[in-house]
Amino acid sequence: MASLTRWVLAHKRIVVVFWLVLTLVGMASAGSATKALKQKFSVPGKEGWIANEQIARDFHGTGGNTSPLLPVVTLPAGKTVASPGVKQELAALETRVAKVLPGARIAGYAATGSDTFVSADRRTTFMLAYPLPDPKESFGNNPEAAKHATAALKGATVAGAPVHITGYDALSTQSGGGGGPGVLLEALLGGFGALLVLAFVFGSFLAIVPLLMAIASIMTTFLVVWGLTTVTEVSPIVQFLIALIGLGVSIDYALLVVVRWREERAHGLSGDAAIQRAMETAGRAVIFSGTTVAIGLLALVALPLPFLRSVGYGGMLIPLISVLVAVTLLPVVLSKLGPKLDWPHVRSDDNASRAWTSWAKFIVRRRWIAAATAALVLAALVLAASNLQLGLANPNTVAKQGDAKQGLLALEQSGIGSGALLPNEVLVEGQNSPDAVARKLAAIPNIHGAVAPALSSWRHDGAAVVDALAIADNSTASGRDTLDAVRASVRASGPDVRLGGLSAQNHDFIEAVYGNFPLMIALIAIITFVLLARAFRSLLLPLKAVILNVISVGAAWGVLNLVWQSGHGSHVIWGISATGSITAWIPLMVFAFLFGLSMDYEVFILARMREEYDATGSTDTAVVRGIGRTGRLVTSAALILFLAFVSLASGPETEVKVLATGLAAGILLDATVIRALLVPAVVSLFGRWNWWLPKLPARLLRVEPSLPPRAARGEGPA
Repeated sequence: MASLTRWVLAHKRIVVVFWLVLTLVGMASAGSATKALKQKFSVPGKEGWIANEQIARDFHGTGGNTSPLLPVVTLPAGKTVASPGVKQELAALETRVAKVLPGARIAGYAATGSDTFVSADRRTTFMLAYPLPDPKESFGNNPEAAKHATAALKGATVAGAPVHITGYDALSTQSGGGGGPGVLLEALLGGFGALLVLAFVFGSFLAIVPLLMAIASIMTTFLVVWGLTTVTEVSPIVQFLIALIGLGVSIDYALLVVVRWREERAHGLSGDAAIQRAMETAGRAVIFSGTTVAIGLLALVALPLPFLRSVGYGGMLIPLISVLVAVTLLPVVLSKLGPKLDWPHVRSDDNASRAWTSWAKFIVRRRWIAAATAALVLAALVLAASNLQLGLANPNTVAKQGDAKQGLLALEQSGIGSGALLPNEVLVEGQNSPDAVARKLAAIPNIHGAVAPALSSWRHDGAAVVDALAIADNSTASGRDTLDAVRASVRASGPDVRLGGLSAQNHDFIEAVYGNFPLMIALIAIITFVLLARAFRSLLLPLKAVILNVISVGAAWGVLNLVWQSGHGSHVIWGISATGSITAWIPLMVFAFLFGLSMDYEVFILARMREEYDATGSTDTAVVRGIGRTGRLVTSAALILFLAFVSLASGPETEVKVLATGLAAGILLDATVIRALLVPAVVSLFGRWNWWLPKLPARLLRVEPSLPPRAARGEGPA
């Protein structure tokens, strides 16, 4: 680190020009980079994905891994589908939908005569319309088809009753989404909130320096990811990782270095000497922290899903580039502009924070009480996380009002149920009779009906699609039980009958991801442990760090259960009812975000404690001084991210709200209950054992062994 800093300070012009060019080119190409992010969702080798791929091939992309649009009509009182003229009007409506959605796979009561499309009282009826896929969309979404169909059928009636277009795509287009700011503008809005926090931390114009580092990091990362898209497909999720994690970690790293630089200047160092010392201490912590964040994201490659792997190797670029900016561009900025920007210097870094020092002293004196209190809070949340149910989004939470919401309510109130929005699509081949398969599926409890339309768009070259419609959707326990029963029935029908549809594919996703989840956690834990053992010259500190980070993520999952799945907060805060389950990809993203970000704070705190212990030989003194020096830093960094995630939760999409809630709660819990309460208490409790590194592991790690003297008074257990 010392050699790198000397080289950087000796070649200031080269460093500045290099990052300036990358930043400007990144700004110019950000739009192109975002458009290049595209990837089809897939779960290779799984039954549902294989069936959906074949349905898409045989039926021109209609259905399988896409959801249908559902025109719904509830006839006036006294009218049923058997009333004179109604069937003819329904046939005309089906023809109209076919014109609105050319090439769509359509079926309804008029074309099939099947009661699957009719409610028990014969007054509510609907049709299924699978539009052709939109090549511009990932993951099978087709909002443009939903918008076009809704606009084209506006004012359409059957027997004088209005026709409502519902379905997941229709609901999402009416949730208010799609018209909000872009991801880069959201990052800039988050940056404004960060500026306010940084202005309080520094009390000078130095507050703009971390933001400048964030701009350089984010724009350069977009540029590199754009280059990555020429080699492989990269998931659109990566753009959110770049904007949010890029904003958070780059500000964190710059904040840590700048605070240490001011401290060294306050202690008498000046010019490049202060920068050199800051980089040898805080800069070293930044490198280890950035490496652990990168590992947290890169570990996604251990999961057998292509799009998650792309998130892994795309996401790892964010902390790595942020580290490069912090250890190269930041020293130059501090050297040339730092003293001038450190005005009016309202806040001094000569002494540690009095408030945080007093807090650390209190924790050391009451370490057992502090540890027990934090453990109880975390245990309650982790227990709540154990009841987390993974599924698809509850359709009732996607949109609060609008034409699509009225159509959904009509399905539910008539007894047809919300499960109709995602039919179980069964691919039937060989000598099997589609009608026989449909009858078998229709007999399953909680299935409203099953249909095997004898239409050319539903049967092709010996293959046919049968749709079985559950009453409850997959976000409920009943819906998940029904899916299991449908799967068992399909498998019992023989090898030429396979279950597809989005519900089955989502089940495959959960099995593929969370079945391999322990492997991913183990991989992250081992690599992180080794890196931190070398950084802290300790065996206990890295072990504690890994365990507490996993607990921190578990606590955030517990918040998701309480606030969204169980509804203890979602309705009060957002007016959205309990979701019944959490969309399957959200807990995974929460883990990938939080594990690395939480490790940032752990590294910042423990690195300073290790430094203070080496200087004093006292664990309790190291705890007090370490928290006194890093408490305000960690809290400010966490507040910046918390505000960014809160602003993200203000967006219209429910799934984004759920994700933002988990991230915001996780950051808040980590910075308070864990880092400000549990970490100092546990370090104080373990005393000299925190710093133990025997000769053999030290030799393997290529560092000096650490064999602390016998415990002194106040040093914790001997």
